[in-house]
Amino acid sequence: MGAERVVVGLSGASGMPYALDLLRALRGFEGLEVHLVLTGGARRVLWEEMGLSPKEVEGLAHVVHKDTDLGAPIASGSFRTRGMVVVPCSASTLSKVAYGLADNLLTRAAYVHLKERRPLILVLRETPLPLPTLEAMVRVAQAGAVVLPASPGFYHRPQRVEDLLAFITERVLDLLGLEAPGARRWKEP
Repeated sequence: MGAERVVVGLSGASGMPYALDLLRALRGFEGLEVHLVLTGGARRVLWEEMGLSPKEVEGLAHVVHKDTDLGAPIASGSFRTRGMVVVPCSASTLSKVAYGLADNLLTRAAYVHLKERRPLILVLRETPLPLPTLEAMVRVAQAGAVVLPASPGFYHRPQRVEDLLAFITERVLDLLGLEAPGARRWKEP
């Protein structure tokens, strides 16, 4: 296959610091090619939450795809990847994935990961959760995705916001089969 690949999609939910932490961590894996797609909502939230332009975030990926390009390589099952992460994942994006609505490149790539039985990790950043979202979570989990709420643990005694972000990033890396350097685990020295 050549380089291993991971697709990262950013949707329009709050939680862009999680996305940046994951993208930075993925860049640390030699031989891993990161493909990035941002929705229009993600572009806006990126600016609102962090004061960053899409170009500043795109520099963390090896390949950037336009969300309107349904002919991009990541839209095809023949484009092999290690998996895909949507971070942050809005309730709207979660619902589209749960019901197979592939109306943009991010949701199409997620659909492809489900149909090809590749890891699809949805880092949901919504609260509280109404019934339609809970039902979509069940449906997408039944289809093979992992719903990983952006809800960090505290047993590792975080001292900084970065520690909370790293907790979620480490869980994502675990699900992708990548070892996070320095990950603190329950009851391990």
